[in-house]
Amino acid sequence: MIDKILIANRGEIACRIIRACKKLQIATVAVYSDADKNSLHKQLADEAVYIGKAAVVDSYLHAGKIIEAALSTGCQAIHPGYGFLSENAAFARQITSSGLIFIGPPAEIIALMGDKIAAKELAISAGLPVIPGHMEALANEDEALAVAQSIGFPVLFKPAAGGGGKGMRVVKAAGDVEAAFGACRQETRKAFGDARIFVERYIESPRHIEVQILADAHGNIVHLGERECSIQRRHQKIIEESPSPVLSDAQRSAICKAACDLASKAGYVNAGTVEFIYDHNGAFYFLEMNTRLQVEHPVTEAVTGLDLVEQQIRIASLEPLSFSQDDIIRTSWAMEARICAEDPQRAFLPATGMITRYAEPRGETVRVDSGIQMGSKIGIHYDSLLAKVIARGKTRDEARALLMEALNGYHIEGVVTNLDFVNSILCQPAFIRGELSTNFLEDHYDGAASKYPPDPEALSLTALAATLIYHVRTIAVRKSIHPPDTDFGTSRPRPNTSRYKVKSEDDVFDIRLTGTLKDNHWIFSVNGRNYDVEAPPFELYRRRLKLDIDGRTRRFRIVVEPPCLRVAFNGMTRLFDVLTPREYFLMHFMPCRTAKIPDNQLICPMPGMVVDVLVGAGERVYRGQNLILLESMKLESGVPSPIDATVSDIRVKPGQTVEAGSILMTFSK
Repeated sequence: MIDKILIANRGEIACRIIRACKKLQIATVAVYSDADKNSLHKQLADEAVYIGKAAVVDSYLHAGKIIEAALSTGCQAIHPGYGFLSENAAFARQITSSGLIFIGPPAEIIALMGDKIAAKELAISAGLPVIPGHMEALANEDEALAVAQSIGFPVLFKPAAGGGGKGMRVVKAAGDVEAAFGACRQETRKAFGDARIFVERYIESPRHIEVQILADAHGNIVHLGERECSIQRRHQKIIEESPSPVLSDAQRSAICKAACDLASKAGYVNAGTVEFIYDHNGAFYFLEMNTRLQVEHPVTEAVTGLDLVEQQIRIASLEPLSFSQDDIIRTSWAMEARICAEDPQRAFLPATGMITRYAEPRGETVRVDSGIQMGSKIGIHYDSLLAKVIARGKTRDEARALLMEALNGYHIEGVVTNLDFVNSILCQPAFIRGELSTNFLEDHYDGAASKYPPDPEALSLTALAATLIYHVRTIAVRKSIHPPDTDFGTSRPRPNTSRYKVKSEDDVFDIRLTGTLKDNHWIFSVNGRNYDVEAPPFELYRRRLKLDIDGRTRRFRIVVEPPCLRVAFNGMTRLFDVLTPREYFLMHFMPCRTAKIPDNQLICPMPGMVVDVLVGAGERVYRGQNLILLESMKLESGVPSPIDATVSDIRVKPGQTVEAGSILMTFSK
């Protein structure tokens, strides 16, 4: 067994690998950049080696520094995690040439499967069905147009190297080919150092299903079942689950056999994932093979009981698999949600900051793979993924409910995240029914807003939580039991009963509560519906609330924003104004004020680095036209003009770091 490993990665996956090594009593060495001097993965490792500046080319993509760090600390092996150099054949080759063990497949297999064109040809030779398309790299825009027209629109431009959705564009009409092809080549050249693009038929509204395989150096290959990864945004997965709710036993057997056949044909060794597209007719097609550990590997671990990182290390140590295909029994369901530093309300732009409050959900059926803690600084240089929350249940409905409750109890402050947005997906009726596709978000959301009204029951419980907090805070301030309000229509007071009018957006709730703070038990009436509520002693500073409502535990996150309370529950975040009946009556006579947003300035929407300034001073621009190109967390985004105007002053230049809210340029009309 290997006894010392360097982890050539950062964040949650580095922490995950360190945990597996500790279980196996293997010493670990972390690498870190300037941006990660106080990182969690550096703290957890037995040793840590500084490898350079924050920019990835100076640190986590610098193969020479990483290998030297492994050699200088006496490591026997390097684990690449995922992303960065994990699927870089040259890096794997350098590692083995240096006398070290690469914990992954051989370099020649990485190169073969990393070339999407070669991988597709191999899949055909192995008997796998593939998506119709052009098998050679496109030379230029003219060839791209001709090939796209021969295949038939819509088509998908894809990079021959790399993955993760980078360099991919769906093209629905001939007029969009030139711009899409140019953007694909630029993005894939920057991401992978390889500008080759190929094209294939775009299958509309497919499901994305992948199969996890393990192969040792002795010719043994097993699959660990499939994962459904159809919930995606910009080709990046958001929610994953295992097994897939759509596959029959016969389809499951066929798709898993196809994955093993491909691995056998390739001579694959170590952990790998074969990805497929599944169409509405029940047919599946080979998409690609990922020659590394997947982000979503915990759902497979949850349903099989296997530790995939441990298996990777054992295979790299030339141990044979200690189990056969018949030994792998899946008896549960698991779901995973990816928590990212991004703002759903601002077109999912990357978010930065420092984690000021942090609390993870706990429980036997809940797992959190995280790379953050209170005090962690989230910058612009790396991927936005902060953590993954995984829940395991006996059935899909149970796993979904447990994941929702875990997300309700996950508390991250200081950085805007997609936590509540992801939770809202779990509450969508179509998701509950298992009606999934890679177009799920486009079908059911306008940006971050659901196209459907919130669940009335969940909304009532959210209003209940806001009212209880308001009520208890009022009691605490007065240091006595809150005097009862007089009931409408009668002069007779109701003992230990209070009445409130609660407003949130266009919803108004008539809420009564009967009970005392002393025994933490109340009877709530919300618009005539009664709830029996028990609560533990309140700790309002923690901004979390746990209630037993009608015998079921519910968790809420509460932030006081005077004079209102903001409550998050089941993916819904609402601002509540809790009023006495008299206050509610008087509020109708209070004037409203709205703030005017200046339209003669281009405001930076997110922290990042200016890649390019696309216009010059004195140039006429138009509303929606991209004026600045920003890069943040490996994502390039254009900043559009808010108006039709003339550029009067440009305040930034390429290479400059900017903060959200700063003025990029000004206009004159």
